[in-house]
Amino acid sequence: MFLLTPVLVALVCILMVWIFKNADGGTERRKGEARAQAEARPWVDEDLKDCTDVHQVEEDADEWQESEEDVEHIPFSHTRYPEREMVRRSQEFYELLNKRRSVRFISNEQVPMEVIDNVIKAAGTAPSGAHTEPWTFVVVKDPDTKHQIREIIEEEEEINYLKRMGPRWVTDLKKFRTNWIKEYLDTAPVLILIFKQVHGFAANGKKKIHYYNEISVSIACGILLAALQNAGLVTVTTTPLNCGSRLRVLLGRPTNEKLLMLLPVGYPSEDATVPDLTRKPLDQIMVTV
Repeated sequence: MFLLTPVLVALVCILMVWIFKNADGGTERRKGEARAQAEARPWVDEDLKDCTDVHQVEEDADEWQESEEDVEHIPFSHTRYPEREMVRRSQEFYELLNKRRSVRFISNEQVPMEVIDNVIKAAGTAPSGAHTEPWTFVVVKDPDTKHQIREIIEEEEEINYLKRMGPRWVTDLKKFRTNWIKEYLDTAPVLILIFKQVHGFAANGKKKIHYYNEISVSIACGILLAALQNAGLVTVTTTPLNCGSRLRVLLGRPTNEKLLMLLPVGYPSEDATVPDLTRKPLDQIMVTV
């Protein structure tokens, strides 16, 4: 029979303590790594996800409207410019857009509503998946409603900066001298809130699938930014995290619409400043094959 000597007993005890300590340490390391990954990976707003689910549509086919199969095709009207004019026009358009900046200091001077109508009509010319045009542009001019929007956004943005966004994201934003205080939501004469329609409705009440709804609306937002620059107005692209549902209710929008972007629009204030940034040169953004 094997007898444990006091020395052997001590060695066994030390070995068991070492094993349990390393096991606990490994668990703590894994928890620490998980926490680090969570902090490095910014929180994602559900409203900003593309919700096109073709498989779900196929499963619930009775709820969805079939699309039109026959649409008349007509001759395409095209204006072709001489090569020299093409170069001139493209250069002038580039120079115009290269002056575009994100401006957070916006004057309260009113802007012509006809201009707002025109830039939104321009945005509405964007291509969309199966020509579903899954966008709604909500224009807010009423001061009380603008202030309510500001209150909702600042409440959520403070939480975003302190908890949801993570230290890396917050650090990356420091050079822009921005935080959760959004004075421009009160001062800008117009706020444009762009909603993506995750699906539409046919006249008979059935749902209409909106393919690539987020990509389609994002393209429309790009055209809207270019149109605003062309009209001589300024804005800053904002994506108010975790505000979508409250803003949707405030503005009386249906549940199939999700907030994608908010643009405060107006003239720059007299003391407006912007960061001294440069853009990547062509050889860093274009590859020719």
